[in-house]
Amino acid sequence: MSEQLTFEFKERPTIKGFPELRWTGKRPYRSTQYYPAQLRERYGEERDGWINRIYWGDNLQVMSHLLKEFRGKVDLIYIDPPFDSKADYKKKIKLRGQTVTSDSSSFEEKQYGDIWTNDEYLQFMYERLILMREMLSDEGSLYLHCDWHKSHYLRIILDEIFGVDNLVNEIAWCYKSGGAGERGYAKKHDTILMYSKTKEFYFNPIKEKSYMFPWSGENPAQTYYKDDKGRYTLVNVKDYWTDIGMIATSSYERQGYPTQKPESLLDRIITASSRPGGLIFDCFMGSGTTQAVAMRLGRRFIGADINLGAIQITTKRLITLAAELDAEQEAKPQFTLLTGGKDYQKVERVAEDSMNYHVAASAEDNEDRVNEVEIDDSTKVLPYTGFEVYNVNNYEFFRNPLEARDLLIEALEIQPFPQSDIWDGELDGRMVKIMPVNRIATKADLEELKANLPYKTYEKRKEENPKQPVEKITLICMGHEPDLKASLEAELSEYKLDIEIVDILRDKADLQLKRDSEADIAIKGGRLVIRAFYPLNLMQKLSLQKEFVEDWRQLVESVMIDWNYDGAVMQPSVMDVPGKKEMVKGIYDIPEGAGTIKVKITDLLSESLEVEVR
Repeated sequence: MSEQLTFEFKERPTIKGFPELRWTGKRPYRSTQYYPAQLRERYGEERDGWINRIYWGDNLQVMSHLLKEFRGKVDLIYIDPPFDSKADYKKKIKLRGQTVTSDSSSFEEKQYGDIWTNDEYLQFMYERLILMREMLSDEGSLYLHCDWHKSHYLRIILDEIFGVDNLVNEIAWCYKSGGAGERGYAKKHDTILMYSKTKEFYFNPIKEKSYMFPWSGENPAQTYYKDDKGRYTLVNVKDYWTDIGMIATSSYERQGYPTQKPESLLDRIITASSRPGGLIFDCFMGSGTTQAVAMRLGRRFIGADINLGAIQITTKRLITLAAELDAEQEAKPQFTLLTGGKDYQKVERVAEDSMNYHVAASAEDNEDRVNEVEIDDSTKVLPYTGFEVYNVNNYEFFRNPLEARDLLIEALEIQPFPQSDIWDGELDGRMVKIMPVNRIATKADLEELKANLPYKTYEKRKEENPKQPVEKITLICMGHEPDLKASLEAELSEYKLDIEIVDILRDKADLQLKRDSEADIAIKGGRLVIRAFYPLNLMQKLSLQKEFVEDWRQLVESVMIDWNYDGAVMQPSVMDVPGKKEMVKGIYDIPEGAGTIKVKITDLLSESLEVEVR
């Protein structure tokens, strides 16, 4: 690692009289180390010295990376983590435009799994919630979105980490869609747990209409309004939300990502718990709803997800939204807000529904009014539309963690053990354990293995052959802590073990885990022409041969082109991101002064081919 930084956390004392959740293998989480990140792509420009960030990687490592710069600086965290719903979530992959001449033109692709052992899930959430608290500012708050599967456990964990007195609300988000319960009442609400970092948390109450049915006369203590439904007064929104529904099947919001939440839900949360310009964080990003709403509401944001499909979907969504918002800004007058010394200027809205303001008057000689400048939090300000995409730990092997185990088993020719609770398979007489992918393996990852080893069998082997190893073990990982092997040997020192670590990033760097894409790209008459593109992994899943593809553009989600690639960070000036029923152009005019051209073609599986043309 380029920097050896360690961040330590204070352990909160046990509160007398309050319960603390225990689980098998519960481990204190008192420190983490800095992980590097690699800037890969940039879209748009900075504003006021800020550009938004998207990270691909394990969010534990992402937050460990972010602590160096953002510890205590995040104003609002919203997360929609795994619910332990015991389900695999899938996205339907369907060709664009007309179907090809083949029996298969669509299939379902697993996006992520939500199947855990209880202890594993609780430790996973415990560690990440500790880091989230470290990232929050003193005015910050956390919204954790969950449901009946684990809400009771998560609340107790949050009590331990944030303090019992810092529970602000347990919100019930009620919705009507879906079927009725057959052996019980239909489960038609999610739970959103809101916790604050301190008692100084920011909160802007959201108002809703409360109709007076029947009308019984005015109350002098209330202000009344009237619309086509009748008379009403404005009241603060309660902790049960029945006015926000699930996303309709035909909604423009739909990104084809499972468990996607509606923008109106995030709009309420972000508006209530952050100021314009505040910093929003979501490390279970999914389809990027938090980031999209934050951008639209003029907040800064950081997002992260371990699934590359989520990164690609979010990137595409933000590019489209940024173009819309930038176009709106170009068509309307801008505003300047100065709040220091004699630079005070009064700011007024251009129109009731406008995102823009203009300077109405100057008050250079009125220094005592400087601190009175405020824009009501319900209004909108200029959006931060630029963003960067980073990798943490530079993982390129796996687009989808669900596929990792099967891909490794196939590529390394491991004999799989599908029914084993301990081993993933056997290779050359050695028991194989595949460690977590898309992040480095740590000593903490060994706990589950140690808890399940067949110690009775080891005792017998030790007695029969004391000089021979009781087991030959191969651990397969994507990077690992340097003392991983020594740690396992020390903790199992009563047994002679033959332990081997295979680091895919180091030892198997040339391992082919999936079929690469192919493209035919040429420069003709001052234009860049994509003549053909064959994403072989996608085509294999569709059971397609090259000769059956009517138009390669049917297989493509987007095309990005950087006309002056600097060899490190891609900064596309062409972002061909078509609508759901459209296809990419495939032919692009090359501007004068173009240098090294880099093309990124992303297919329907969110897998990308990046090619330098010249």
